[in-house]
Amino acid sequence: MSKTKAIKANNIPAPKKPKAAPETRKKSRASLDARKARSGWLFLLPFIIGLLIIYFPIIADSINFSFAEVTTQTGGGYKVEHVGFENYKYAVVEDMQYTTELVSGIKALLFDIPAIVIFSLFMAVLLNQKMLGRAAFRAIFFIPVILCTGMIDEIDSSNKLTEYMSDSSQSIDMGSGNDTVNAVVSMTDIQWMFDSMKVGTELTQYVVNIMNNIYDIINRSGVQMLIFLAGLQSISPSIYESCSIDGASGWEAFWKITIPMVSPMILVNAIYTVIDALTSATNPVMSYISGVYSGSGGGRELSSAMAWMYFLIVLGIIGLVAAILSAFIFYQRRD
Repeated sequence: MSKTKAIKANNIPAPKKPKAAPETRKKSRASLDARKARSGWLFLLPFIIGLLIIYFPIIADSINFSFAEVTTQTGGGYKVEHVGFENYKYAVVEDMQYTTELVSGIKALLFDIPAIVIFSLFMAVLLNQKMLGRAAFRAIFFIPVILCTGMIDEIDSSNKLTEYMSDSSQSIDMGSGNDTVNAVVSMTDIQWMFDSMKVGTELTQYVVNIMNNIYDIINRSGVQMLIFLAGLQSISPSIYESCSIDGASGWEAFWKITIPMVSPMILVNAIYTVIDALTSATNPVMSYISGVYSGSGGGRELSSAMAWMYFLIVLGIIGLVAAILSAFIFYQRRD
């Protein structure tokens, strides 16, 4: 007797064949991901082609010049003679102004990152509230970003009022001869405020610098506000509703819900602020490297060495900021 007849004789139900639907669904999902990946590479293709054809030869020449001494020939062309790390050694050991500008720029950055990130988060939280004219207020706070780019920035560079407001060394004599336009508050005002709090002079000076540089901080916080607004609007309102039902206050919801949810945006904004500050055309190190390049007597080789050292330092700072903040980042699981 066959196996099939035995099963029928004993009224045993035949085993069901496994369905092929999950496998088909898995294949369709894999093909969809492959199509998305191909679309992404197709989108990046013009940039990759431009990078390989236009920028890569320039980058290779810049690296070559940083390790060489270039001599212009009388009949035309130039002669490249490799000198090893001499240009790098000269920039670090003998050119003290480059080192001074580099150290002062990094120190200023350490103070600017917390001020810009905290201010932009504070303003994003305020602009995310339901109020009359919310869209207008968002546009107003983003206007400085538009004014500081492109042709408008070139036109604005000749504005003397802007120059006075952004340069702390400029002053207008209001009778005493010591009135500085940028000095919104003085050290004594903040010291008087913090006397009863027993705050050190370093923190007091930091607060004074932030308040006196509020114009520059607002100008550099527009993009960060938009990023924080996008992060705040991605938080589900049901989370805040459940916290309110459990009796949590607004202050507790801010620290327990808002800050963890936007912590990835804090990392993004910190890295963006580092790159924006260290690669700005008004950065003193960038201006000094440009001045060395336009100078005579080995300016191209020395400026190339300075630029590549500066590039590695910027990468190191970005890696350090990412490593420090990554320990406090909360990523929401969407399983």
